[in-house]
Amino acid sequence: MIEDTRARFVRAFPGIALTIFLSAVDQTIVATALPAIAAEMGGIERVSWILVAYLVAATCAAPVFGQLGDVFGRKRLLFVALAVFAAGCLGCALAPSLPALIGARIVQGFGGGALLTLAQALIGEALPPRERGRYQAWIAGSFAFASACGPVIGGYATQFFGWRSVFLVLLPVAVACAVLARRLAAVPPVRREARLRFDWAGLGLFVLAVGCALVALDRARRLDPALLPAVVVLAVVSVGAVLLLLRVERAARDPLLPLSLFAEPSIWRAYLLSACVVGAQVGMIALLPVWLQTVRGIAPGPSGLMLVAMSLGGASGAFFSGRMVARTGHAMRWPTAFLPVGVVLWAALALVAADLPLAGFLPLLAAAAFCSGTSYPVVQVTAQAAAGRERLGAASAGVAFSRNIGAATGTAVVAAVVFMAVSATGSGAAFQRLVTEGPGYLAALGPEAAAALRSELAEAFRGLFATAAVLTAVGAVLAWRVPLRRF
Repeated sequence: MIEDTRARFVRAFPGIALTIFLSAVDQTIVATALPAIAAEMGGIERVSWILVAYLVAATCAAPVFGQLGDVFGRKRLLFVALAVFAAGCLGCALAPSLPALIGARIVQGFGGGALLTLAQALIGEALPPRERGRYQAWIAGSFAFASACGPVIGGYATQFFGWRSVFLVLLPVAVACAVLARRLAAVPPVRREARLRFDWAGLGLFVLAVGCALVALDRARRLDPALLPAVVVLAVVSVGAVLLLLRVERAARDPLLPLSLFAEPSIWRAYLLSACVVGAQVGMIALLPVWLQTVRGIAPGPSGLMLVAMSLGGASGAFFSGRMVARTGHAMRWPTAFLPVGVVLWAALALVAADLPLAGFLPLLAAAAFCSGTSYPVVQVTAQAAAGRERLGAASAGVAFSRNIGAATGTAVVAAVVFMAVSATGSGAAFQRLVTEGPGYLAALGPEAAAALRSELAEAFRGLFATAAVLTAVGAVLAWRVPLRRF
């Protein structure tokens, strides 16, 4: 039986691992290019939407492809998702303006969200629940490799070839994924006899709710009283869309979001845990290169190397907890123990990060990421085990959904906190020029003015680490409250 399981995994792993790598590398490879994109296209505050647009689209794609995979088969849909993702990459590389780039990122995000959902479900249908913990460690390795390579490739590609190259390098990877995916076993769909009535109303309301909420947050962080009416209207529309979405989903025969899953405490608490922890991590990845380049004066290439410590820390935590789940059967024990430690580390970095030498900063960053990483495989196996095979696609989509909505919201919240703090110090205009003009702007200011600006920005960026601490703390409470703790 063990040999059988191993053989199935070995056959599936190369195609799935590269697919997960392709989906995961996008965020880290693009994050280090954000300052360069802002310098060319303008608006460091608006440029965060390059990440958020991708995440919103990926969030919407997760339940769509989770449902379609149950009906039409996941291998077939994997090729569709790869084509959509590649088209988005090409559109990003050729984008003439920031709005066009954001539009292409939406296409790319829809494909990326589909890839992640389908890949996780393909592993889930090949392995029994307890063994998923063991092999999820290898899947976490794909995330680790993507997280480690992304910042380095993105940083140096941006520095030497321009930011458009970070999208072009993903195209040959997508082609390789398509070649390897042909080796995957064609598992019959769970619902092949059932006719699907796609929930278009649910999809529209979901997009409306998420989009309005994030745009409202973007407007609110500017601290402009003139924008307050728009913020209120958007918030009301978002809440109304959520309430209407719940009614529509209860009545739909094939709901986009199966509410029965969200009614089970083990599942919805695991999802919310994932959203909080991933929100903290992705928000950090999005803004840390800006902090490194503006406050610490590090070039794009080396700033990408700095993120490797965080990436490897998170991957090590995932490897550790995945192995321990397979060995002991205990799942939530590991994030319950380690997430509180992560809260303490993020809070400590909020206090001392600006003054720490890099030799001291990087180990703390890696340790905090390790603590967060212990939750990654645990959430996946907990949700899939609680849902059962009949709802495997929906449960896997729910995990991808929670991660994407957490990443989108976390990035927007972290950006809001940081940019509100920058605006409150009165350094907003100088910050914009520093991102656009780089070290030359500081040299023109003179030593005293440059030191004062960096000091003000260092104070504002304390919110980056503090917000990560708060989100991780919420995740720690949820980990303790998940009922299903052992398989």
